[in-house]
Amino acid sequence: MIARLKKIAFALKSEIMVLWIAARDPRTPIIAKIIAALVAAYALSPVDLIPDVIPVLGLLDDLIIVPAGIWLALRFVPHDLMDEFRARAAQMQKKASRAGMTFIIFIWASAFVATTVWIASFRSP
Repeated sequence: MIARLKKIAFALKSEIMVLWIAARDPRTPIIAKIIAALVAAYALSPVDLIPDVIPVLGLLDDLIIVPAGIWLALRFVPHDLMDEFRARAAQMQKKASRAGMTFIIFIWASAFVATTVWIASFRSP
């Protein structure tokens, strides 16, 4: 069950990247661009319509809005373009994993150093 959920989550993440590529491609129909951009922006945004801290409802909006938006956007993008966008997204994910890891490590290291300096400033007379 957990393996199946992980597979679904990875597929959704991949489709969001595909929609982001579709939204920026000039061959994509305008309605598909608008829907794809909105879905990708909502999925990647840290701001939700219903905050995740609200039990059940906070996660329910992500479980309904994002997949429904992906489904709707996919209906408007031609299949041949989607195949091309999926191939491009797969290449980008391979390249982005190292760059993303490096960026995240840099952010955490910077936060650690900033916190250490801030705490040390209180101890200094």
